[in-house]
Amino acid sequence: MEAKEWSVRVHIAEEGDDTSAKATLTTRDGTRVTGEGRARRNPADPSVPEIGDELAVSRALGDLADKLAVITRHDIADSVHPADSATQNRSW
Repeated sequence: MEAKEWSVRVHIAEEGDDTSAKATLTTRDGTRVTGEGRARRNPADPSVPEIGDELAVSRALGDLADKLAVITRHDIADSVHPADSATQNRSW
């Protein structure tokens, strides 16, 4: 059995109470799909940057998973009914 490897790279940026993250999946053929997530600390909460990082990254990974699921649904439709879905655009 051949093993395949896909990489996910996560970038986190913080500015004040705002944290943003991007999670980019790269397949062996170079295809890239990126998910994004954000978090904002409530001013009443203590400043714990790791929590903002975790929340922003979890949201970016969730967004990436959603986008990959959409791509998969389109790929399945294309393989089952290639003529019907040839004119449909991907939603990513």
